[in-house]
Amino acid sequence: MVPEAEVRDVLDELQRLRARVPLLSGALAASTDGLVLAHDTPGVEAEGVAALTAAALGVSIRMTDATGRGGFRELLVRGGSGYIATYAAGSSAVLTLLAEDRINVGRLHLEGRRAGARIGELVDTALERVERPAAATPRAAPPRPATAPDRALPQRPT
Repeated sequence: MVPEAEVRDVLDELQRLRARVPLLSGALAASTDGLVLAHDTPGVEAEGVAALTAAALGVSIRMTDATGRGGFRELLVRGGSGYIATYAAGSSAVLTLLAEDRINVGRLHLEGRRAGARIGELVDTALERVERPAAATPRAAPPRPATAPDRALPQRPT
């Protein structure tokens, strides 16, 4: 999982995003399998939104694959009173934003894409550091097999 320091950095990014875009009512970063990494979602159950995001992501990936549109980038859902936008955030996370109906959708996409890229860098870098030490830990060289004592080469008759 993502180390605590990076989770704080992700939360800071979510809070800065909400400060830049006043019509955002919530922001959530989750793993692609639906686990909450960080959230700033007052009045909304983050775990439920993360699980639903993972389900929507699965359908979206299948749709882009089936139609030959490339890898998943983003998903926008418009409800009666606002938007839910989900953006790819690196290779193992997603960013879901909740926005009021009056939001400028272009601004939502601009800020969501930028924040998704930053969060993706934070999460992917953290996961690489967590995985790399185990793989990169130097191992002691295996003992060399015992060798037979040097044998003198047979002498040729002179």
